[in-house]
Amino acid sequence: MDLSTYETYEFDNVSAFNMSTGYKERSYKYHWHSYGEIILVGPGKTNIFRVGRETYNLVEGDFVLAWPMEMHSIVDADRQESLVIQFSNAFMNSLFDLRRIMHLYRNLHVVCVNSHPELAAELKEIAMQMKKTFFSEKEDREIRCCMLLMEFMLKLSEYRNELIPDMNEEHAGIYNSDVMHRMVMVTEYIKNNLTADDLSQGTMAEMAGISRDYFSRIFKNVTGMNYSKWLNLIRLDRASELLSKEKITLTEVAMLSGFQSIPSFNRVFREEKGMSPGEYRALFEKEGFYEMKN
Repeated sequence: MDLSTYETYEFDNVSAFNMSTGYKERSYKYHWHSYGEIILVGPGKTNIFRVGRETYNLVEGDFVLAWPMEMHSIVDADRQESLVIQFSNAFMNSLFDLRRIMHLYRNLHVVCVNSHPELAAELKEIAMQMKKTFFSEKEDREIRCCMLLMEFMLKLSEYRNELIPDMNEEHAGIYNSDVMHRMVMVTEYIKNNLTADDLSQGTMAEMAGISRDYFSRIFKNVTGMNYSKWLNLIRLDRASELLSKEKITLTEVAMLSGFQSIPSFNRVFREEKGMSPGEYRALFEKEGFYEMKN
């Protein structure tokens, strides 16, 4: 595998919001970062993007959504007039409703103007307000941009029923705030306790105070995927972080991420990331993020 085609970047820890545009180069290497990224696609006949293992051929006015920790790249697209919006994962996790929306749309990576003209138009209007505010150099621009980012996410939430089919999921119902809080409580517990002895769906349903079948149905609607798939992705997020920052063995990474065996860790990692854990770690060694122990 040619590791020179991958890059890694860290977010400015001081900022919750960032924006950029005007790049002459038409491509950008396959990479990931701990912050999320929204791209408003610019003009031109060719606009090809990749998120995860999917490639999208888009048109002007479409949106690309790369959630925190997702591998993505710009294969060949107009970057001169496209707009790149970046947001801190810590900011998104600071509010219940933002966490809920990220859970729901984790599998949503594009919003196409041809499929969702009204939504795309409304999202573009918000993005243009962000651009005007961000480049105004006003002292309170970050606050105002974050308010517009929340409006952007709420707009996605308003079109939930229209967007769910794009993720190949069943038409989702709307649950009351008590149920949603229970689900977020469980997901936050899992994220903070990946090495717990029992993270089975039945145990998590009991923690939420609802039946296993109801939990399973709600979980899929809230997160956009079944429980086992989501749990593996959360474990991979943790493993990715450890591989990028910690000088520990691959076995330790697997165990600290909650995987029960090295074969299952390697299999799931390759299925989702398109490379082995060792190859992923080599990206950071190449960039000099840390020196491995001999």
